Amino acid sequence: MPPGYYRSDFDWKTWTSWSKQASAAVDRAYDYPHVAALYWVLYRLARTHQGLVSHHPWNWYLSHAYETSIAMTKYASGLAEFGQMEGDIFLQILADLRREEMTSEAADLEAKMRQRADRRKSQAYPYGSEMPWDSTGQEEVYAWTKYFGYNDKADVTLNAILGYDPAIPHWGYNGSARRYWDFIFAAKYRRLERQLHHYGSGLNAIPLLAEYREHPDDFYLLRVGYAGTMGVLTDIDRDGFVSPAFHRFPDMLRPDPLSGDSGPNFFGYAWNTATYILNHPEFGWLAFGGNLTRHGSDVSATPVDSARQRIYVAPLGLWLRLDAGQFVKLDINAQDGNLRITLASATSFTHEALLRIEQPARISGIGAYEPVEKLKIVRGAMGCPSRRAESIARFDRHAMNRRGIPNALFVALMRPPSGIVENAG
Repeated sequence: MPPGYYRSDFDWKTWTSWSKQASAAVDRAYDYPHVAALYWVLYRLARTHQGLVSHHPWNWYLSHAYETSIAMTKYASGLAEFGQMEGDIFLQILADLRREEMTSEAADLEAKMRQRADRRKSQAYPYGSEMPWDSTGQEEVYAWTKYFGYNDKADVTLNAILGYDPAIPHWGYNGSARRYWDFIFAAKYRRLERQLHHYGSGLNAIPLLAEYREHPDDFYLLRVGYAGTMGVLTDIDRDGFVSPAFHRFPDMLRPDPLSGDSGPNFFGYAWNTATYILNHPEFGWLAFGGNLTRHGSDVSATPVDSARQRIYVAPLGLWLRLDAGQFVKLDINAQDGNLRITLASATSFTHEALLRIEQPARISGIGAYEPVEKLKIVRGAMGCPSRRAESIARFDRHAMNRRGIPNALFVALMRPPSGIVENAG
């Protein structure tokens, strides 16, 4: 490096700094999910959008995401036995390998991940890490134990998260995973101190919100999980600089001026950001991450979260996700459960919306939501092409609930390129 590149007043010989040799080592499992996530994002951009990625075809990026995931179990098997920060990315890579009919790669990845999960199945507390005080392994451990049906281990892991993720009416503590020590090596001001919204907030919010989508009557999970997700943004100062956490001690009360270890927090935020709609028994209709209005039995929600690609409707147990495109508005008839979804207009980079519909919670009296008008299926998602006129997709009226009422009337409105919808009704 050129002279003066590294600070001369800093001690570079402690355990908090790595030599060039240590930096090039491949035996640290925690390095792999970051790279796998990068390849996966580029795969999705190349596969579901137009003109954003041109250096390699989409399958090159997905193959590299797979190879990186496998390499972790091969070259970093010692630390790979623990849950990894951002480990949810491995489940998503597996899902997309299946959607792309890369069956041998999918089987290989699942087998490797099962070996890791089976080890945790034998442990009373399966969420350990390289440091006994860490709260970083729970995210992935919850995901794989849930995936393989080891629900008792998933519950133990979830309860651990709830033990250190509080619900406190204060922006700094609400959903903030308890953390004290990372300022020692990832900050300018090195000291043991309660960190507000360290990356444990964003990552541990992933299992909390996933569990809420299966149990929408547990409002506490939503409160803590959404608070942890939004707390990530408090690490950004007014100039746009991102900090590893906020200094809690009263002599400082500001973000640290270095950006060490901030990336995993924003993975958690990107993975979680969504609009949640619910009908609370005390507070009535609410929207987390959206603006909500109600007129009689008609409820309308406008997403205002950063992505506008995910909406969860708690009374229906309905999880709506877009691989491409954006939600503009969701209208619900609270009496009969009919839905109307308005999608954003096409752009030069996004020609059609790709909608996935899941029902992780089984609500009594609510059947499956299916389209009335036939939509083409694209890798398991419903393709909603944009036209100058409205594109309408209706849900199958034959999916009846126990009272014989149609479960869903789904209208997806793709705005014309001018952004004007002539008739949104």
